[in-house]
Amino acid sequence: MAIIRNEALHKQVAAAMRQAIATGEWPPGTQLPTETDLAGKYGVSRPTVRLAVAALRSEGQLDVKQGRGTFVRTSVHGPTNAMERTVTLRGGSYETPADAWFEQAEEPTVYRTRTDAITAPLLEMDEGEAMFGSDRLITNPTGDGRALHRLLLPMEHIHGTPLAQQPGVTPAEAYATLAAAGRDLAWRERVTARIPQPDEREALRLSEAAVLLVVHRITCDRASNLPLILEETRLGAETTGLTYDIEATKPKRGARAAKAAH
Repeated sequence: MAIIRNEALHKQVAAAMRQAIATGEWPPGTQLPTETDLAGKYGVSRPTVRLAVAALRSEGQLDVKQGRGTFVRTSVHGPTNAMERTVTLRGGSYETPADAWFEQAEEPTVYRTRTDAITAPLLEMDEGEAMFGSDRLITNPTGDGRALHRLLLPMEHIHGTPLAQQPGVTPAEAYATLAAAGRDLAWRERVTARIPQPDEREALRLSEAAVLLVVHRITCDRASNLPLILEETRLGAETTGLTYDIEATKPKRGARAAKAAH
């Protein structure tokens, strides 16, 4: 490797390694040579190699597997799975494209909890209100996608329905129960991103450079726009993308009148 003056040495090594990956010298899944071999290959010290490897790990180019070594990542070109975020009403039953993910899911962990600083505003409730929570790991049956799903059922909204006795249901089942109780349902979602916690990274099998997508779906009563239940889905942006069907809607009469007055 030709040394360039006035440029950090580890950055030059990282660029050379990046080029080796891009040209196929190190195909996806390849185990990198040892630090000693890389130092000899590029004519630098082992600490310099260590810094270069760290840079490529932060970019998501490399994965370190404990006790095995450093490998070129097998998926560096974007997500290979998609989770569709649509809801279909068919013959009185609700269906979502994610239903198949729940068929592969672990048994849910059901527990009692309360609204907090994050969930209370989404549900338009005060903090400390009682809820049932149901957590499970769901997986894509046709790919390697994995997601952590949480269903939150406020007690005041499920009182008198079967959900109060059986809160460990799938979202589609929860929708059907609310509809049977006389609710006309609508949905809205908010998507944010953050760095995953270590336990999330392990459960979802994400790399150190992964970004976590956090999707909050609020199921509302259409007439009052009152939030009824809340779902949180956490998934790795490097493995799974979100897809939506978007339809044009007419503005509400009140909003149209306000705009005209303005």
